[in-house]
Amino acid sequence: MTIVKHGDKKQMIVSSDINQLISLPEGQYFDRKSARIHLKDLARHICAFANASGGTIAVGIEDDGKVSGFKFDGSQDIEELQRCYIFQCEPAPIVSTRHIPVVNDNGEDDEVLLLDVAASNDCVIHRKDDKNVYLRVGDKSVALAHSQIMRLEYDKNQRIFEDEVVQWSNIEDIDHEVLDDYKQKIHGSDLSDEQVLRSRKFLIGDHLTNAGVLLFAKDPTQFLPQARVRVLRFEGNHMRTGRQINILKDQSFDSPIPKTIKNASALISSMLREFQYLGEDGRFGTIPEYPEFAWFEGLVNAVIHRDYAFQGDYIRISMYDDRLEVLSPGPLPNIVTLDNMRTTRYARNPRIARALVEFGWARELNEGVQRIYTEMQSAFLNDPVYSEPEHAKVQLTLENSITSRVLRNNDSLERQISPEVLHALSVYEMAAVQLAYAEGQVTVKKLTERINRSSRTVRKVLKGLRDKNVLQWHGSSPKDPSQYYSLNDRLGKSTVSE
Repeated sequence: MTIVKHGDKKQMIVSSDINQLISLPEGQYFDRKSARIHLKDLARHICAFANASGGTIAVGIEDDGKVSGFKFDGSQDIEELQRCYIFQCEPAPIVSTRHIPVVNDNGEDDEVLLLDVAASNDCVIHRKDDKNVYLRVGDKSVALAHSQIMRLEYDKNQRIFEDEVVQWSNIEDIDHEVLDDYKQKIHGSDLSDEQVLRSRKFLIGDHLTNAGVLLFAKDPTQFLPQARVRVLRFEGNHMRTGRQINILKDQSFDSPIPKTIKNASALISSMLREFQYLGEDGRFGTIPEYPEFAWFEGLVNAVIHRDYAFQGDYIRISMYDDRLEVLSPGPLPNIVTLDNMRTTRYARNPRIARALVEFGWARELNEGVQRIYTEMQSAFLNDPVYSEPEHAKVQLTLENSITSRVLRNNDSLERQISPEVLHALSVYEMAAVQLAYAEGQVTVKKLTERINRSSRTVRKVLKGLRDKNVLQWHGSSPKDPSQYYSLNDRLGKSTVSE
């Protein structure tokens, strides 16, 4: 199987080797069909491949790999099958055909027809006779419902979600504080509200568009319930439920986009921690949990590029002890993939994107994702991780590994603890020291979460480090709920080595 490109989309093209055609598993890019297949059924699969990422259909091979060819009663005419995409699909997708000479299972010279279907980047392909739309999902050609077809049309720019009118909205729904700020930013304070909104197609006729609602309506969720951002802060590294629920903060923002960005970012900033480090001058300094640009750009990108036609879900910012996740509904837009997103610029919502550039919240240059990588690397943190959970969402993960941050600064740590003692510590003891170094203190609860061991084991570890004079204990009694340990502030190389 080889990879070719049609425009900016990759397509898998299978080999002409009959042995590979027999053994290759059916899936996202390949299917086998008997030559007895009806034209209407073949059209279903052609449409499905074209609406997804393209693929190849081998006609003349049974599902079990038997090479039946075309020389048997009940087979369709090969000429009609290879023209199927022209007469049965609308608009006609790009399909190239190959005739593969074979010997069929009856020992006769025969052939197999390969249909190489290119991905349709700019329009949805439907079956001509009934207007049904199909999409290739794994090894199935799935019929799409109306709402799914609309989303596919949005993704291919055949239908523009931003420009659709919200029939029950009007200019009275505008948040004038936001609109006045926008008018000032674009030097249009002398223009009427209606002039500004119409000039950017945020108002059509007497109604706001979806983009107008999202940017300027006092309550966008009145019209688009999915238009909100939820910020959650968890205690620990995992979400727990029931009696063990560990949500420390949970706040939703459903204002117009500019206010949502401002208020959500203020909350996130207030919950970020600072870590200690030892500078070259021997003094402790602080470094933020994540570079500000990285998490802020993640928030802005989610708001700009999310699929607002995707109902029933919303943007979520989840903050854990070791990472921050930005989850945005909808897959990556159009030509953007996980492989090319650092260099490819594409705005699913260009009107929203332009307005946020004019507000000063975003930039037109395609530098955001690349700069997130740069900022994380400059802060000695792991690269950001982008993923597509369930192929229906986009997630950015910023890791704040306390361990890796401390390990990168072991030379500073060794200024406090002699290398002999440091290197002799057990794995659990090292975890305790790293927590104390990074956060200024370590508690039984924190270390229990970090090493996933019982509190009894953790207490023994901390007591052992206290006995070694590596940690010092702070508290009024053994039952003091606020007790904690810190690095021994009198600890020096000579003290530890004694």
